[in-house]
Amino acid sequence: MDTWNLTALAVTLGLFAGLYVLGRNRLNFSVLTFVALFVGAGVGLVFRDHVDYIQPLGRVYINLLLTIVAPLVIVSILSSITSLGSTEKLRTIGTSSVVWLMGLNALAILLTLGLSLWIGVGKNADLATQGVDTRALDEIKKPFAEVFIGFFPTNIVQDISENNIIPIIVFTLLIAVACSLVADRSPEKVAPLISLIEAAREIIYKAVGFVIALTPYAVLVLTAVAASTASAGKEQLSALLGLLVVAYIACFVHAFVVNAVVLRVAADVNPVAFFRKIAPAQLTAFTTQSSAGTLPVTTSVLTSRVGVPADVAGFTAPLGTTIGMPGCAGVWPIILAVFAVNGLGIDYSLADYAVLALLSLLVSIGTAGVPGTATITATTVLAAAGLPLEVVVLTLPISAIVDMARTMNNVTAAAVAATVVARRAGRLDDVMFASSHDEPLGRRRQLPPGVETADGVPVGVCGIDDRPTSSTITR
Repeated sequence: MDTWNLTALAVTLGLFAGLYVLGRNRLNFSVLTFVALFVGAGVGLVFRDHVDYIQPLGRVYINLLLTIVAPLVIVSILSSITSLGSTEKLRTIGTSSVVWLMGLNALAILLTLGLSLWIGVGKNADLATQGVDTRALDEIKKPFAEVFIGFFPTNIVQDISENNIIPIIVFTLLIAVACSLVADRSPEKVAPLISLIEAAREIIYKAVGFVIALTPYAVLVLTAVAASTASAGKEQLSALLGLLVVAYIACFVHAFVVNAVVLRVAADVNPVAFFRKIAPAQLTAFTTQSSAGTLPVTTSVLTSRVGVPADVAGFTAPLGTTIGMPGCAGVWPIILAVFAVNGLGIDYSLADYAVLALLSLLVSIGTAGVPGTATITATTVLAAAGLPLEVVVLTLPISAIVDMARTMNNVTAAAVAATVVARRAGRLDDVMFASSHDEPLGRRRQLPPGVETADGVPVGVCGIDDRPTSSTITR
């Protein structure tokens, strides 16, 4: 057996014990996750190329997250809609969610286009695309019509097994709306089903809490593996390094600057406090590179820390793993397109860039929130715009590194959209958001005595283990 790999495993298990002790001493969950991030980077740099025995630990966590995604989406939407009381609320939440998710992606597209053209991404790169094999890309690119048809399920069992979020949402909406309509006329007929939904909701949310508790340990392992891989790959071309830097700048500016403005203007929310509260979701996204896999963490921080009602978080956050996706469907296709235009000296007009932006926005509808989806969206956009697919192949060596920032941006935008939707509906829990103490994810939050809504029901009980309140305090 490899001595270095065994040593890396022993060190990692020892660090796990340290994280456990820190957690038992009530160290803030976000701080604990950050500690795991930096410690994991150190492990990866020290044991480069010798992380074979700890890599499976990270994969186990990702598998657990992906396993819980479909059940979480189903019970969240079913429970949310049956508790809304009217289809009017469903239309309001649904329309508002789509508008804000797409709007945030449109801002990412405009930001990336302006930044790429200003910096001149790809200029003097002297790209050589002759002889580059694009047959693999030809197999994954899809016309928009095919993407649209894929929104509607033909085999819901297969969709659940493959975590195809949009078909799952469509099917669940169909059942939930039908249940609500039947309940309007004969509530006694659907009462057993609603009770079953509520029981399933409590069980699934409890299971989510178990999985999320493993986040710091998983972040340590996943960061170690990523750092080890990055430290081993030193044969990057200067043009690709420049592309990587610009992509990171675009993702982080959109995630923390553009979203900060949106939060302040559209939701009257303190951006610094917001980013601190959703940090576990951002770090999970950064290390797992999966928006769908991060969904349990995203939903949990929204409901138990930010103060987004469970029905809004349970609808908007899952929708944000397939609609919008500014990192994968906004930043990456646009930056690759400009890279191709400049690197190959293609004559491109302002109208061509406008069409490119529109294509990227359309392709963002139905983007899969899983690792590698940016390659699919970039291939689809470049093919539709008539740009060479060889550029996508040439940039694959840095794509996995950029995917960390892209996924973090995706998850941040989904959380921002959910928060704005809750605020615009007058249902964001300001008492919970203003709390300086972050409760452990998935745990019921207790408010001080005497805090009540207008109808006498205590506010702040819309965490992941709670039903949404009938009304909440708003500014």
